[in-house]
Amino acid sequence: MSNEIEIKTGRLTKLLHQDQLEAVLINAQHNFAWLTGGGANGIDLSRENGAASLLLTATGKRYLLANNIEMPRMLAEEVAETDFEPVEYSWQDEKADPNFVAEKARSLCGGNGNIATDYSIEGKIARCRYSLTAEEIIRIRSLGSDTEGAMSKVVATVTPGDTEIEIAEKLRHELGLGQMASVVTLVAADERIAKYRHPVPTANRFEKTLLLVTCAKRGGMIVSLSRMICVGEVPHELKRKTEAAAYVNACLLDATSPGATGLGLYQTAAKAYAEQGFADEIGRHHQGGAAGYKTREWVANPQSSEVVQTDQAFAWNPSITGTKVEDTCIVTENGAEIITGSPDFPQIVSVVNDREYLSHGIMTI
Repeated sequence: MSNEIEIKTGRLTKLLHQDQLEAVLINAQHNFAWLTGGGANGIDLSRENGAASLLLTATGKRYLLANNIEMPRMLAEEVAETDFEPVEYSWQDEKADPNFVAEKARSLCGGNGNIATDYSIEGKIARCRYSLTAEEIIRIRSLGSDTEGAMSKVVATVTPGDTEIEIAEKLRHELGLGQMASVVTLVAADERIAKYRHPVPTANRFEKTLLLVTCAKRGGMIVSLSRMICVGEVPHELKRKTEAAAYVNACLLDATSPGATGLGLYQTAAKAYAEQGFADEIGRHHQGGAAGYKTREWVANPQSSEVVQTDQAFAWNPSITGTKVEDTCIVTENGAEIITGSPDFPQIVSVVNDREYLSHGIMTI
């Protein structure tokens, strides 16, 4: 058994004991990826449910439950038999009874006891996901670097006249070559940047300014980043707004440390917007928050009681109408470590509490 799976088993069994549960049946694709260390049970990606399940008992026993269609590939490509004991059944039995898998899980626990599903205790399982293991940190750093590399390749190839749809497909293609999937792909050209915070790509053609956004997934983990480019000199007002957004980003990075709360981080962003003369902008879009196995595990907001953990991933995305700054970082003992950095992009330096923070500016072509 890998150390990563052992650590996660320990976190879950502790949860089961606290809630007096006999076991938990895990089927959601993000939780399956988390507990297996990057395995996938997803086939139909239009739904959160996966095609195989995991059962973890309070004693630490782990099972892989799958029908005879899925089990051979699961064991060959996704899950090690040494980590999860396989329990196979016929697809006919599974399809004939919607409760078949749950009853199979119950039988593995002796036919009694309180068994939860990951859907019923998702909020508690999410907290088990927050602090990344050493193996996860290696994987998410690699994902961040590869996502940035794909984005930079696309930025180098876009030309005025390209449609947003064409640019989005270029980005998806580059990510796919690195075994990554863009679970969120946003592209806005010119006037659409200021109109919409979530610009789904259209046939609108790029002429002067362009915003590209991706949330890229590999092995269940997700990183987010946004980049802007401009043909020729960046207009003064756009530059000023981007520098202001970068300052908000720097304030959030400075405040993202173990023990900080979602409410406190929201207040940090609100204060930074006001200091830059854009107090109303915080009401026009959320600022981001914790990341990992979802694009955002939680978002900083005025009612948030979530607490930042050591080795937790965060993706902040401060925006001011017409521009945006976004990267993914990991909370370390030395501060927030950006893992999606683009060294070839212009850097905006912001000083917060006598410390310099770098945010990405606008690339000119």
